[in-house]
Amino acid sequence: MRSLRRIVETSVYALSTTTLAANHCQIVKLGTIRDTYTANILLGGYLKIRELRIACKLFDEIPQKDTVSWNSLIAGYVNYGDLESAWEVLIRMKRCGFCFDGYTFGSILKGIASDDCLFAGQQLHANIIKTGYDENVYSGSALLDMYAKCGGVVDARKCFNCIPNPNSVSWNALISGYVETGDHVNSFQLFKSMHREGVRLDDGTFSPILTLFDKPEFHELTMQVHCAIIKHGMESDSSVLNATISAYSKCGSIKDAKGVFDGGDDFWDIVSWNAMLAACLEHDERVLAFNLFSKMQILGFEPDIYTYTSMISSCFEEEIRNQGQSLHALVIKRGVEHLTPISNSLMAMFSGPPGNYMEYAIRIFKHMEFKDRVSWNSMLTGLSQHGFSENALKLFQIMQSGNLEMDYYAFSAVLRSCADVATLQLGQQIHGLTIRSGFESNEFVTSSLVVMYSKCGIIEDARRSFETSHKQNSVTWNSMMFAYAQDGQGHVALDLFSQMRERKVKVDHITFVAVLTACSHIGLVEEGYEFLKNMESDYGISPRMEHYACVVDLLGRAARLKEAKQVVGSMPFQPNAMVWKTLLGACRLCGDVELAMEVGNFLLKSEPYEHCTYVLLCDLYGHLRRWDEVAVLKRIMKEKGVKKVPGWSWIEVQNQLHAFNADDHSHTQNQEIFQMLTKLTNDIASLKIFYDLDTLMHDCDCVIMNRSPTMLQDSEASFSMECY
Repeated sequence: MRSLRRIVETSVYALSTTTLAANHCQIVKLGTIRDTYTANILLGGYLKIRELRIACKLFDEIPQKDTVSWNSLIAGYVNYGDLESAWEVLIRMKRCGFCFDGYTFGSILKGIASDDCLFAGQQLHANIIKTGYDENVYSGSALLDMYAKCGGVVDARKCFNCIPNPNSVSWNALISGYVETGDHVNSFQLFKSMHREGVRLDDGTFSPILTLFDKPEFHELTMQVHCAIIKHGMESDSSVLNATISAYSKCGSIKDAKGVFDGGDDFWDIVSWNAMLAACLEHDERVLAFNLFSKMQILGFEPDIYTYTSMISSCFEEEIRNQGQSLHALVIKRGVEHLTPISNSLMAMFSGPPGNYMEYAIRIFKHMEFKDRVSWNSMLTGLSQHGFSENALKLFQIMQSGNLEMDYYAFSAVLRSCADVATLQLGQQIHGLTIRSGFESNEFVTSSLVVMYSKCGIIEDARRSFETSHKQNSVTWNSMMFAYAQDGQGHVALDLFSQMRERKVKVDHITFVAVLTACSHIGLVEEGYEFLKNMESDYGISPRMEHYACVVDLLGRAARLKEAKQVVGSMPFQPNAMVWKTLLGACRLCGDVELAMEVGNFLLKSEPYEHCTYVLLCDLYGHLRRWDEVAVLKRIMKEKGVKKVPGWSWIEVQNQLHAFNADDHSHTQNQEIFQMLTKLTNDIASLKIFYDLDTLMHDCDCVIMNRSPTMLQDSEASFSMECY
């Protein structure tokens, strides 16, 4: 019998289904299944390898079950994530007259904590008290862990106080509970008490406490805990190592994070690499991040989903988009492009501004096997941001017809598309949907409602949406200020800025884009200049590229071109194309050909395939009747294959959106439309109205609309020239 038991124990240790089955057959054949100890070992083996069906059958065949048999089956179901079945076994156990012990309570409470089923935990708590196990360290620790994980940290503390001699598991469970609620004071006090009372500190102690160190002011505390980690010999534990790296990073010290990482080279796991990569990306150390990404693979560490998504998500800027494309090629090569989180991050990268990569995002979306809410929202937001408003509206209809659950990302994006094409009726219907869905008060949805109503010319409804919002942060305030600024009511926008300051709403860089836009639209040149100068000293916000672009636009509108040029020359960083195009627009407005040629030549060299520069220069030369220069520019455009992006017009008739562009004949009522246009043209001719075609840009069939800075979907602002 003893030799057979040793064989069974060995097969369980090997965790081989084949070996277990072979020994199971031998036990049945010899009739030793009646030996409860042997049967329990075999039962535990099947449960470890998740063979629940065979384990249940074996359990039913054990003639003399004991408490260990029942506890094993309960623990097996809990580890499998099936709390309902575990609870049913618990009830059967009680009905069969078996008494619960500390292991019974510990296993079932673990399942209750994982399922966040507080009511079931409270029922079991009563049974624990009734049976006198509330002071048992094992069941007591499991009970307080259950309360802590179910959000009842006060009840967890009461359970802790009932345990006569709490061990490290008890202390760690309570500390983790306080950490989950963000209670720094009680977490630190428990940590100190645990150390003072001589309870052994382990990875379950250090790892949770380190997650609380997430601000620069905690850097010194992080160093102290790091010293305690070394003192207790826990620096070689991978979970503690990883938590220390993250803590130093969040406290603002990438140098210390890198030092901890480099010192733990013998204990690295994939989480260590991910923690270090996240630290590098958080501190904008992309070069170091990509070097580490290469090094980890050289050393044989295979990137996981988190690694790929983190690296891809760092490639939003145009200047490093080629690295994002390389990562795209890598995930295809590794065969993981079909994984939904990776596809989502690729879509977000390609659809994020700036750049013309939307076709890649659409292709990824089409080929995804499984689309979650993030997938649909990423596609919807990307289409909205890149001006594919019609497509965004159609996608939203598909989402509705598919009964997909909408959240504030979806509503915000589709309302922005309604704003872009000025579809008031559809926007009002979606407004109704947001109310029924309970998202009307969300700051991003409110912001989009303000933009939609203001662009549809209903500034009063935009103000009503603003007034019904919580107005607790700058998002909705910024949108309302932009609405008034672009409606020509700059003074109202500046009054809102004053109200923001009175209510102590925290301003951001978008706020000052709105303020400068308001100054530009009502000609407050000196006031706008003052805002730019005092942003950093008075508000702690450093001027960005878009703020300088706004001031250039402000001076250009006031015909102070020389000062606009000086602003560009005095910028603390190299001006980008956005600023140069703004200056070129000012040159066109003021008729300064010499400066326009200088700026235009620079733009044509830096962005030879950007149609907007050609259109602006054509417009300027056309107004001055310099047709030779217009012809040269058009020839260069033809040679380089540069084409003007055609302008689109939208009209909403009886709740249906109709879109048109130049030379478009695709509309179903095309014939009737052109008949009406012919009639109108003849009516105008009959009135003998004469006009100078030369003043209408002569053979330069484009209209330039110089628009002020507008907010993007992700609350980032950029100064844009829209060329039609």
